[in-house]
Amino acid sequence: MAQAFEGMPNLGLAWGDDLGDGPAMKRFTLMAMLLTTAGFPAISPAADVSLKLEVRRAIDRGVAWLKEERHESGYWSDTLYPALTALPLSAILMDPSRERGAELSPEDTASLDWIVSLVKRDGGIYGKGLGNYNTSVSMMALLLANRPEDEKVILQARRFLTNQQQDYGKRGEQDHPLDGGIGYGSSYAHSDLSNTHLALEALYYSKSLVQDKPEEAAYKLNWDAAIAFVSQCQNLPETNSDDWVSGDSDNRGGFIYFPGDSKAGEQELPNGKVALRSYGSMSYAGLLSFIYADMDPSDVRMKSVLQWLAENYSIEENPGMEGEGLFYYYHTMSKALALAGVNELKLKDGSEVNWRADLCKKLFDLQSRDGSWTNPTKRWWEGDPVLTTAYALLALERLYPGL
Repeated sequence: MAQAFEGMPNLGLAWGDDLGDGPAMKRFTLMAMLLTTAGFPAISPAADVSLKLEVRRAIDRGVAWLKEERHESGYWSDTLYPALTALPLSAILMDPSRERGAELSPEDTASLDWIVSLVKRDGGIYGKGLGNYNTSVSMMALLLANRPEDEKVILQARRFLTNQQQDYGKRGEQDHPLDGGIGYGSSYAHSDLSNTHLALEALYYSKSLVQDKPEEAAYKLNWDAAIAFVSQCQNLPETNSDDWVSGDSDNRGGFIYFPGDSKAGEQELPNGKVALRSYGSMSYAGLLSFIYADMDPSDVRMKSVLQWLAENYSIEENPGMEGEGLFYYYHTMSKALALAGVNELKLKDGSEVNWRADLCKKLFDLQSRDGSWTNPTKRWWEGDPVLTTAYALLALERLYPGL
């Protein structure tokens, strides 16, 4: 089960501007943040009206399919993993055709209530295991829904996540490669990059809820330790001295799953050294982690991962993994490059690609007649069309404002 998910989500919000004042403004501001760049210079590309209309049509079909698949009790796919409900619910709530401030439908309310029903005494939101993963993803759906009555649940979930940060050696010291990260929870508690970046995402987007609450000061993540862990997952000799790290052109700047473990396997270099291979989905997860930590875009870690992603650009596969985790890859790609303010990627041969248009058209090609998406390579539960459809919709909804 440790590899059941390599990760999951994101959101977005209304396409409005004036957010107003008052207590609800913090939540609306949060959702507006999801559609902006994160401290990077943003250059608006020329609008492609035709492509935008096609995206809307693909989203309409996908959302309609998801609504048909929802259980009458409000959940999708599995009652043990609220993340599998939070993701499709987020995709429905992010639909650009949904009016800003529109009331929740009875069906969406039922899904939210079902998620909240799984809150545990420790503040986590989960069924059986995988507490950190499910809590992080569920928090994002609750934030997107913007129900005032869920604020207490979100604050409890924040405390749960911060309490899961790992410290394997001397307390407070970065003396173990897994220190600072977050894992699935329970028997799979060891830190990994997928869970860490999802926890950082949920904490980043919920931080406005604690700014005026001094009593929450004790429940803060050690962000320095978290980014130290993320850096330990990067194939970059300048900042990571682990034995598996390689500075060769194939791997430099990319990321692996956790220190010493790459799902893309090993690579023997010409000099005889055995390196762990960088791969696409975790490299985007690493980039997102740096963005959530407000890392300076000029930092060598940031510049190196962007270079690796450009040089290994693909919409045909998850680089290093072929078809495995493909829709998770599309989802993290759309979030990371949009937040980084990247409109075009410069490839190895010097050519530039409009990654937004490429990814949109690829998702059009992969959409089934009934509006769903699925991955024939079923690893990490991507054989479940609810999960892959949610990933695809969340990617398209992230791309839509930038077209």
